Formats: sequence, structure tokens, C-alpha cells
Amino acid sequence: MVEDDAALRGAVARALREHDLGVTTAADGTGALLAAGRGPNTRFAAVVLDIGLPDSDGRDVCQALRARGIDVPVLFLTARDQLHDLLSGYAAGGDEYLTKPFHSRELVVRLQALLRRGVPRPQPVAATALQLDAAGHALDGPAGRQLLTPTEFRLLAALMAAPDDVVRRRDLARAGWPEGATVAENTLDQYVARLRRKLAEAGDHGHSIVTVVGVGYRFR
Repeated sequence: MVEDDAALRGAVARALREHDLGVTTAADGTGALLAAGRGPNTRFAAVVLDIGLPDSDGRDVCQALRARGIDVPVLFLTARDQLHDLLSGYAAGGDEYLTKPFHSRELVVRLQALLRRGVPRPQPVAATALQLDAAGHALDGPAGRQLLTPTEFRLLAALMAAPDDVVRRRDLARAGWPEGATVAENTLDQYVARLRRKLAEAGDHGHSIVTVVGVGYRFR
């Protein structure tokens, strides 16, 4: 349970525990990623994640989890109720969306439904020394840290979340830019070129972004 408001965090944690769910809490994105571990395995069955965190956007935290291969369901909590906010949450890898204020019973029911059905996703085929930092918008690798723009972060997270799978250009555009944004093909290509350089400078030469002509890109 990741929420910066201590009172709400405590109230939600109590409600979940009353329904026999074990809960670990965090107040920010850094704490959430630390608790989740490097992946792909994690001790958690689901994540309840506030979008408005003090050190990061919850959607970036979700993308960082997915980039680690952590495939457990993520339920977003947010005060934002516009359609583009909802769509961006799903594009970031979220599975459910609950707007504030909400009743704790509704949260419990939605979370239990997610836990029952599960949401399988691709798992990484090999370990990687690369880690995305959602708070710092950075890529950490064997050779050090590479700072990323918010768009670079979202694009790389989308690619790392689907290792060895082809991510279509339109899906990358949805991950990197707000819903409805017009993204020129050469703009996406320029961002990918910059990410390739930063991957190389991060020092993990066993992984790269490969172009699949006419379709999209693959992280391998």
C-alpha cells in the first residue's frame, strides 16, 4: 500500500488487514520500489498505489515495477478523475483505478477481484543489471547512472516491461505521450536513438533496443 497521506494510509491498511490481507506500507515511490525488490519475483500479490506521491508520479513507479518484470496487479488511487488520467494509468501498466474519496469496502472488493483473477504478463528472459529509478527519472547500470527525461523514462519502461516482445510504435507512443497527442514517426525514432546511447553508457552491453522494421521495437 503506497500512499503519502499517513491517515489514509493507516485507514486503508487497517481495512485490508480486517479482511485477512497482509499489508506492507510505503509513503513514497522510492520506498515502494525498495520494498518490491529488484524483480522479477516479489513477495507481494498486489500493489495499491497512489498516483500523487511526494517524490514521483505513481504511474512512473508502476512502469518501473513492470520494467523489473514484477507482474502483480496494480490498483491506482487518485484524486484525478478525467478520462485522460484514467487512460494514462492503464497505459502505465495499471489494472484498476479508484478515485478519491472512496469507501474502503469498495477498495477491498476491487482488490480481491484482482487477486482472484490475476493478470499474467511477460517475464524477463534473463537477468539485467539495469534498474529504473522512478523518483530520479534515471537508469542505473554497471557503469553508473544515466538521467532520463520523463518521456525517455516512460518509453524505456514500456520496452523493458516486455523483454523480447515487439512493442508496436503506436503502443510506445501511448506509453510515452499523453492520450491524443500526435507523435511524428521521426520523433519516436529520435527518442529511441537517445535511449540506445544511454543504455550503452549505463554499461549493460548485453541488452539493446532492436528495430523491427515497419512494426516497432524490441528490448533484448
